[in-house]
Amino acid sequence: MSNNLIANNNFDVLIVEDEPVLAMAMEVKLKKLGLCVSGIASTPDNAILHVQNHYPDIAIVDINLNASKTGIDVANYIWKNFNIPIIFLTSYYNDKILNKAMEAEPYAYLIKPCRNEELKVAINTAMHKHQFFFKNQNLLHPSKKEFIYLARNIKFDKIQAELYIDDKICKLTKNEKKLFEILTKDAGKVMSFDSIFNFIWREDVYDLSKLRSLIYRLKNKLGFNPFENLYEEGYRIVIFEKLS
Repeated sequence: MSNNLIANNNFDVLIVEDEPVLAMAMEVKLKKLGLCVSGIASTPDNAILHVQNHYPDIAIVDINLNASKTGIDVANYIWKNFNIPIIFLTSYYNDKILNKAMEAEPYAYLIKPCRNEELKVAINTAMHKHQFFFKNQNLLHPSKKEFIYLARNIKFDKIQAELYIDDKICKLTKNEKKLFEILTKDAGKVMSFDSIFNFIWREDVYDLSKLRSLIYRLKNKLGFNPFENLYEEGYRIVIFEKLS
């Protein structure tokens, strides 16, 4: 793996910063590094809403937000609900703040103003650790699995995000894996078309033909269609009922 993940991947970054000038300066720095800024959120509620709708790859969060919720509260929510890596940003440092911030399991901690090189190293380190951890989760926690059965011989592991056919991993594309992830998060529940589209392609206006093409390819790969289309509502995954 390259030591420079930024140079080889397209990462969408969310900036959570309540000072507009600092937020715009951070946006300029990130774009110079070749990164995409998925948005700037100046309040905790806007940050959470953005994550729910756009699913960024990483979030840079200022700890001190002028609101009832802190950046730490925002980071806790983002990490626990979406497993999006966090880099904390703050204008001052002390042990009390650091100890509190560690509860959100951040991947890095930067003191403002940070230099471009410091930012680049922090993002590369965060994404490398994050990708390594989830890629090797089965080695770190070999017994931690949660299967959803789609057929007698086909199952999806929600924790590892792996599809198995006859107990062998079936290689999925990034978008195919994302489709399984969002539909098995609350298996059996109908997920709206726009929610699915936002999660997979991070676009506000969904293209239903694009989603149908993805499902068609998966149907051919599996030999059947485990995705039920509920007219004008969305899709849900059809669970295979195992007989004891």
